[in-house]
Amino acid sequence: AEALHSSIPAFRAGQPVGDGIGPMVVGKMMLGVEKHEAAFQTVWGVSEILGRRAYLLKARGPLSTVGRMGEAVAVVVSHQKPDIIIMVDAALKMEGEDSATISRGFGAAIGGIGTDRFQIEEVATRIGVPIFAVVIKQSAKEAIGLMTKEVADAADEAFAQIQEIITENTDEGMTVLIVGVGNTLGVSQ
Repeated sequence: AEALHSSIPAFRAGQPVGDGIGPMVVGKMMLGVEKHEAAFQTVWGVSEILGRRAYLLKARGPLSTVGRMGEAVAVVVSHQKPDIIIMVDAALKMEGEDSATISRGFGAAIGGIGTDRFQIEEVATRIGVPIFAVVIKQSAKEAIGLMTKEVADAADEAFAQIQEIITENTDEGMTVLIVGVGNTLGVSQ
C-alpha cells in the first residue's frame, strides 16, 4: 500500500518509474531509428550493434503502457528470424540485495499473468532461438515509484551486458532481437 501510494506523484506527472528501465535501455538504442507499429502500443525499429542487425522492440512511450510484447515478438520474427533474443526488464530484488544490480540469465524476462511469456517462448521454441535475459534488480516500491538515479544509471551497464551477450553468442552479420520490457511511462524511443 505504501509503494502504491508513493507512486501516485510519478504517474500523475508522467515521470519514469523503476519498471521502465527495460524500455529505457532499448529506447536509448532506438534514438534516431525509424519506428514501426508491431502491436497495440508497441513499436520496433532496426539498428546495428557490433556489426549485427539489431531489431529493437519496446512499448510506445512516453505513455503509461507495457504494450503487447507477445504479439509484437511474433510480428518482428515474421519479418526476420533472429539468431538470439535478448530481453531486458526490471526484477524484484531479494531483501539484502543492492538496488540496481544487474543479473543475466536465460528465458523470457517478463512478468504479468504469463500470456506474453508463453507467446514469446512459443515463438522462440518454434524457430529454435535461445532467449537471454538481462534484469535490473529493485524493490517493489522502486519498481512502481519514481525511477531512482541508481536504477537509471544502471541502463549503461545493462547495455554493456547486452553487448557482451551479443559478442559471446553471435558472429558479425547475424541478427538479434532486443526486447525492452516494462512500463514505458515517461520513456520515449
